[in-house]
Amino acid sequence: MDPAPALVSYGLAAAAYVALAGVLAAGRRGRPGGEWLLGAAVATALWGVALAAYVGWRPAGLLLLAEPVRHAGWLAFLLWVLAAGTGGWRRMPVPPLAAAAAGAVGLETAAIVAFPVLQTAGDTAATRTLFASGLLATVVLLLLVEQVWRNTRPDRRWAVKHLCVALALMAGYDLFLDATGLLLGRLDPAAWAARGAVAALAAPLLAVAAARNPQWSLDVFVSRRMVMHTATLVASGAYLLAMAAAGHWIRIRGGSWGGVAQAAFLAGAAALLLLLFTSGRLRARVRVFLDKHFFSYRYDYREEWLRLTAALSAGEDGAALGERIVRALAALVESPAGLLWRREGSGYAPYGGWNLALPRDRVEGADPLVGFLRERGWVVDLAELAARPDRYGGLAVPAWLRRIGRARFVVPLFHGEEVAGFVVLAEPRAPVELDWETRDLLRTAGRQAASYLVLEQAAEALSEARQFEAFNRLAAVVVHDLKNLIAQLELVVRNAARHRNNPEFVADAMATVENAVARMGRLMEQLRRARACAAGEPVNLSEAVERAVAARAGARPVPELAVCEPGLWIRAERERLQAVVEHLIQNAQEATPPDGRVRVRLARHGEREAVVEIADTGAGMSPEFVRERLFRPFDTTKGVTGMGIGAYEAREFTRAAGGEVEVESAPGEGTVFRLRFPLAAVDVGARREAAS
Repeated sequence: MDPAPALVSYGLAAAAYVALAGVLAAGRRGRPGGEWLLGAAVATALWGVALAAYVGWRPAGLLLLAEPVRHAGWLAFLLWVLAAGTGGWRRMPVPPLAAAAAGAVGLETAAIVAFPVLQTAGDTAATRTLFASGLLATVVLLLLVEQVWRNTRPDRRWAVKHLCVALALMAGYDLFLDATGLLLGRLDPAAWAARGAVAALAAPLLAVAAARNPQWSLDVFVSRRMVMHTATLVASGAYLLAMAAAGHWIRIRGGSWGGVAQAAFLAGAAALLLLLFTSGRLRARVRVFLDKHFFSYRYDYREEWLRLTAALSAGEDGAALGERIVRALAALVESPAGLLWRREGSGYAPYGGWNLALPRDRVEGADPLVGFLRERGWVVDLAELAARPDRYGGLAVPAWLRRIGRARFVVPLFHGEEVAGFVVLAEPRAPVELDWETRDLLRTAGRQAASYLVLEQAAEALSEARQFEAFNRLAAVVVHDLKNLIAQLELVVRNAARHRNNPEFVADAMATVENAVARMGRLMEQLRRARACAAGEPVNLSEAVERAVAARAGARPVPELAVCEPGLWIRAERERLQAVVEHLIQNAQEATPPDGRVRVRLARHGEREAVVEIADTGAGMSPEFVRERLFRPFDTTKGVTGMGIGAYEAREFTRAAGGEVEVESAPGEGTVFRLRFPLAAVDVGARREAAS
């Protein structure tokens, strides 16, 4: 038989265990467990070198003493494991086991040393004696492996399963060879040549076992990326070999079409391999499988934290912060999509998404799910909630969340003790178990993401404050001009008495001037005081809406007061309330052609809320404009005629009064503004005082 396969096989084993011994030696801390494991790895590396030399150059048969040396190394390590009981199992009475191991190794050594003498009695008898001694050592090794597995607590077997599988693989193959040799009196050369390759396959499993057992004093690091690349390379090689063999069979069996069929088959196999390489679902499943079965911890926390920080920082792709947060959290559980809600006012508004359309649903702070997140701080697994609702205290899935058909996880974003937002992640590409490790990582990553979210909100508020500072400086100039204008108008009012001979002129002029003086006086007072909103005065909302509609009746299209339920009172600033409604009606008129419609409705909603609705049939706005620009101060589409603070002021005024603004719009379909105010319980005396 050609010695090349055996030489390559045992050379591969020697290289694998030299590498394993190097890794173990680099991480050794001088404790007994690490020394025993390192000794076994060195013994196996010497075994590979000795048998490779024996195959290639046929030196003295004493090189076969590497067999009992290898057995002795692994038997000694397993005896230490059983005696120390460091893996969560009970301590074993090792003297009988140690005696059996020593006897087996001694007999194997004696058989090899005495082999030349035994040959005088016949080659077959000497060979069978050699196989019998090796078989005995192999059986003792398998016995110790079985004792380690059986005496390990079930919850700790994940730490030793790779060790047991690796040694059972090597010992099982040796058992097959020795038993065959003992029965037949000879050895199958091909099977013997493959021993080295089988031993080399066990080396990665031993490295994983060492990494999972820090009590063996080994600081072994196996890169997840390298394992992923290696697994991909091995799987690709096996796939290509299988396809090549199948193509060869097709060529042989295909007759005159064999060559064509083989070429077409190989082209299809290559295309399938490329599809598998680019499959995100397949990569996710492989990554989850490797993390679950080859590492003591599912995540490489250093790599995950660096990736999270890089994802949350401003990326070169120009993605908004909301999308970056969703992508960063989704990567932790192999999720392909998600949505983010950010705290705004008393509730949470959709802020960003990835691979999912951004919904319009605003989630109130009193929502049961938000309350659960705030109280428990859990990551909600919707699959677990459906299967075991008792773990979540009977929490019901809200309607807005059910409308997200692919939703699986809800991750809270805590900043301090407050929920700054939450992320809804879609069903992962690969099955993911939401155990304690994944929950803790998601919660920690959520806190990191929340700090970015709050920081951006603070930056936005600071930017707005700076803009308002410039606006206030401008207002000081306006106040000065208004003072002069008021003085002039007051003079006109005093001199108008001279024209009393024309009663109509005088009456009209006096009414106009007095109204202008009153309005500009109030404007000057507001600019001087620079107050944002006062929400403590009882105001008849019904009358304010009627006055606002009447004030805009001179412009086209004339606003139509479709419904105005009387007797609805709120607490707000009287003049600003009417001004806000007037401004929204004016915006609707400016966006609508003269032959269009502007309808105003005021009605009670439930028992505690009043809704002012202003609907037009104008040009409408895109969802992106509503979300990103409509409520941004000093951002206007009216050129020099607008200042861009009307919609912003309406929203801030409504929120200060305890309400909220909702907008529904689409290009070419018009716009609907809704101002929602909480109703105020105002007694009759307070109403009369407010009316006066």
